Amino acid sequence: MAGRGPEPPGRPLGPPLPLALPLGLLLLLLAVGGDPSHSAELSFAVEPSDGVVVPAQPLVLGCRVEGTPPISITWRKDGTVLADREDAFLLANGSLYLAPFRAERGDGSSDEGEYDCVAQNRFGLVVSRKARIQAATMSDFHVHPESAVVEEGGVARFQCQIHGLPEPVILWERNQVPIDTEDDRYTLLPKGVLQITGLRAEDSGLFHCVATNVASVKFSRRARLTVSGGRSTAYKEPRILVGPENQTLTVHQTAVLECIATGNPRPIVSWSRLDGRPIGVEGIQVLGTGNLMISDVTVQHSGVYVCAANKPGTRVRRTAQGRLVVQAPAEFVQHPQSISRPAGTTAVFTCQAQGEPPPQITWLKNGQVLGPSSHVKLKNSNSTLTLSGISQEDEAIYQCIAENSAGSSQASARLTVLWAEGLPGPPRDVRAETVSATTVQVSWGEPLQNTQEIIGYVLHIRKATDPLEMEYQEAVSKSTFQQLVSDLEPSTRYSFYVKAYTSRGASRPSVVTVVRTLGEVPGMPALSVRVLNSTAIQALWEPSLKLGQHRGFKLFYRQVHLPRFVGPVLLPGNATSFNITHLDPAVVYEVKLLAYNQHGDGNITVRFVSLRETVDRTVPNPPCDCLKEEEGSKSSTATGLIVGIHIGIACIVFCVLFLVFGYRGRLLVCQPAQEQLSTPQRDPRGPATNGNSCPWRDREELGGNEKRLDPNELEQLFPPSQAAPPGDKGFPPDPGLPESCDETQMSTLPPEEFRYLEERRPETPDPDIPGIGVSPALRTDSSRSTSPSPAGEG
Repeated sequence: MAGRGPEPPGRPLGPPLPLALPLGLLLLLLAVGGDPSHSAELSFAVEPSDGVVVPAQPLVLGCRVEGTPPISITWRKDGTVLADREDAFLLANGSLYLAPFRAERGDGSSDEGEYDCVAQNRFGLVVSRKARIQAATMSDFHVHPESAVVEEGGVARFQCQIHGLPEPVILWERNQVPIDTEDDRYTLLPKGVLQITGLRAEDSGLFHCVATNVASVKFSRRARLTVSGGRSTAYKEPRILVGPENQTLTVHQTAVLECIATGNPRPIVSWSRLDGRPIGVEGIQVLGTGNLMISDVTVQHSGVYVCAANKPGTRVRRTAQGRLVVQAPAEFVQHPQSISRPAGTTAVFTCQAQGEPPPQITWLKNGQVLGPSSHVKLKNSNSTLTLSGISQEDEAIYQCIAENSAGSSQASARLTVLWAEGLPGPPRDVRAETVSATTVQVSWGEPLQNTQEIIGYVLHIRKATDPLEMEYQEAVSKSTFQQLVSDLEPSTRYSFYVKAYTSRGASRPSVVTVVRTLGEVPGMPALSVRVLNSTAIQALWEPSLKLGQHRGFKLFYRQVHLPRFVGPVLLPGNATSFNITHLDPAVVYEVKLLAYNQHGDGNITVRFVSLRETVDRTVPNPPCDCLKEEEGSKSSTATGLIVGIHIGIACIVFCVLFLVFGYRGRLLVCQPAQEQLSTPQRDPRGPATNGNSCPWRDREELGGNEKRLDPNELEQLFPPSQAAPPGDKGFPPDPGLPESCDETQMSTLPPEEFRYLEERRPETPDPDIPGIGVSPALRTDSSRSTSPSPAGEG
């Protein structure tokens, strides 16, 4: 349903208006009637409000708009334009008149729903708040009062409940007579509760409630109250019969928290907040003996309230609690302001609203919901609307809709785009072509008009998934119509558009073009190889950002002297190592690793590894072949000891043979083949003597101060004449015996510890071997002094 204003007041769009209207309707028409005042901004002076309508009665929804004429007004129901109907009229001031209102029509439709008013002029379009219209109804009672027998002086409580629109007013009658509300013992609560305290015999009777609203009048069933006996004097613990219920209200309504308690003596009822805050006194009233009533509630009244029944003079108490939630419809703290901005710049609207629960904010552009796009951004929970690179298409009326469960509000502002005369048009034919995985070629054509003042172009670049502030620009000279954009990410969508610039401003942006860069193969992984044992190695690598998007790895290996590789071994993308076993320990291996994806294989990393070094470290004496990989540490140690013992025994045997068959007076020195012969010096206190002995002590034990004698000096110390008596040639050295003990190191004593002892021949010399006697003893006893004598003297 639409109309053009201004029009003669009361012009019907269907049948003529009834001549007689109810008084309330006439007052509403006077309130919303009159000529609109023409202001520059299009806005609502009167908006439709929620209402409850009696079926078959007329409905009037107010809507008065201010702004530059001509103004077109349209009504919508549940988001759909209200079609022309015989029972619907658009009043001259923009209000909607429905007569009669029907809760249900023959086709199954209903006049109930949400209505809003849409106003439009040449600057834009605005939408009013939504008004919820419901039909007046009343159901049957779903809770009836129940009969009760209470002793005198006690407390009686009756309750009835019924649903209706608007909220029914409930009154009580006793024996068909309305309850006297002037009696303080009778308390009527808004939710259909009747409390009677201090019962007397005359309170007995039949009670029922009467519910009334504009739709109907309903009566509940009757309940009998019987007051029995006299007042009891027995002690009774305080007890709360009914405590407060959880309630949800809207600001400015009245909250009644019920609390009724019994006991003997009569308990004292008190109220507090669970959070410890004071309840206050303004708007607070106690109904009856303990009910709490809060008038004109606000959001600050929300909380948990505790009712306590206290025994007088003691700390004995019983408690009950209930939660009160107060909602507040959305209202604006800051309205959006109309602004004017040059083309190509940024426009920002701010709209802040408060309410309980916190309202949700939605933006409309000329009545259409506005969402984020390439140049539209919503921030701060949608309270800030940012339009970048504005153009003539952005010139409109923008509305901020704040809505929560308690209600909604709207505010509007207009954006005017200033356009300088003579600016060039937008660049044409913008194209983007992918060159490689990181490069895109963007080209465009010269604008159609006003090109003589162009001083250059600016290419705007942004990743398609990035927010607007991530956009960056590249400037291009006026004679260049293409740009190679590099350093882009592979397999990524980018958006591009171009503006032409003059000394007076920028042109409108070109059409946005979007292109995806080519895919890229992964980078080269960092590979290292670790030797595990003589037949196994481990390839290790670390995941890196340089690999990019990869599906997995391919591993190859081979013996360097062979032409073919083993592999590829396909490994998943999250793998970081792989063990290669059953290798030849005497061969050098080549290992290769690459990462691959849907675009192909990446560069190869190559490593060489040799297991021979591991074998050498494991077997220190390879010719002996006495240590194998499979033997344990115990067998290795035992083998080494056995070899050493054999070598030592062989050396001892050689030394004994030399002592038995060697020359008399010749010093036998056992030492490694690499060492020189070393003998002790002459003692300064006497001449040296021949000692044919083999000292088996380590050099470290004797110290490092011994002097070494060359063969000439040895001959001087031990001349041949003193080695044997005349005529006793002795035995020459046996050529079959070794001259040294290769595996045994010999040591010498320091000269100062040598003493020469007289050689004593045996009493019964061996007749077969002349000249050989008992070996002289080499003593180190410095306290014993003997006469030096040449070797061989008897």
